[in-house]
Amino acid sequence: MTTTNLITQVDDRGVATLTMNRPELHNAFDDQLIDSMTAELVRLDTDPVVRVVILAGSGRSFSAGADLSWMRRMAEYTREENLKDALGLAGLMKTLNSLSKPTIAMVQGAAYGGGVGLVACCDMAIGSRRASFCLSEVKLGLIPAVISPYVVAAIGQRAARRYFQSAEVMDAAEAHRLGLLHQVVGEEELEAAVEKLAAALLKNGPASMAAAKDLVTLVSSAPLSGEMIVATAERIATARASAEGREGLSAFFAKRDPAWVKG
Repeated sequence: MTTTNLITQVDDRGVATLTMNRPELHNAFDDQLIDSMTAELVRLDTDPVVRVVILAGSGRSFSAGADLSWMRRMAEYTREENLKDALGLAGLMKTLNSLSKPTIAMVQGAAYGGGVGLVACCDMAIGSRRASFCLSEVKLGLIPAVISPYVVAAIGQRAARRYFQSAEVMDAAEAHRLGLLHQVVGEEELEAAVEKLAAALLKNGPASMAAAKDLVTLVSSAPLSGEMIVATAERIATARASAEGREGLSAFFAKRDPAWVKG
C-alpha cells in the first residue's frame, strides 16, 4: 500500500518498511491513518514474502501521537463515540504488538504520546541520539490509556509511574536506560544499524521467530508452575519435530545455510 500518508516498500529479501508520511504534522495520526496502518500491518503479516517489518516516520519526527484536528473533533464526541474511537487506536497497538513477523522501530526524532506506544509495541527499537520521548497526555487532562500495557511492559511500572504523571521529555539515553530503546546511534548511522539488525533476523527461521515471540508472551503473563513447565516442553518438542526445525538442524550439521537464507 502506498497512500499520501502511508508508504510501504518491500525489498527482494522480504524486508518491509512501513513509513508514516505526514512530515508537516510530525507524523501525527488521525482515525484514517490508524485504520490504514492497521489494515496494512494485517496485510504484511499474512504476506508470505514479508520476513521483517520496519516502522519508520518521514521527516524530523517519528510520530507526535494524536493529530490536533482529530483531538479537536474528539472533544465534541459523546462518551460512546470516544470509546469507539479509542478502540480503533487500541486495535492498531494490539495488531502491531502481536504481529507474527519481527518488527523494528526506527526512531529518528521525537515520539510523543501514541508515538511512544508504537515504539513500545515493536519487538526491537533503535533510535538516533536526537530521538526524544514524552508521554504528554496529562498536560491535556488525558491519560496514555490504550498504549499503557505496552509502555509499562517496556519500561516497567516504576518508571511508568513517573513519566505517565510528570510528562517529562526523555532523551534517547534515558529511553535506552529504561528499555524503550534497545540501541542508540548517531543520526547518520541509524539506517545502517536497522539494516544490520534486519539482516541478522533474515538468517533465523521465520516460524521459530514467531514461536519465540509467542513464547515471551506466554512466560511473561503467568507464574512458573507445573503447567508452565509442561507448556514450554511441549513447545520445544513441537519445534524440534517441525519442518523448519529439522531443516535448521540438518543445515547446521551439514555446515550449509538453511533453506530460508537467500543467496
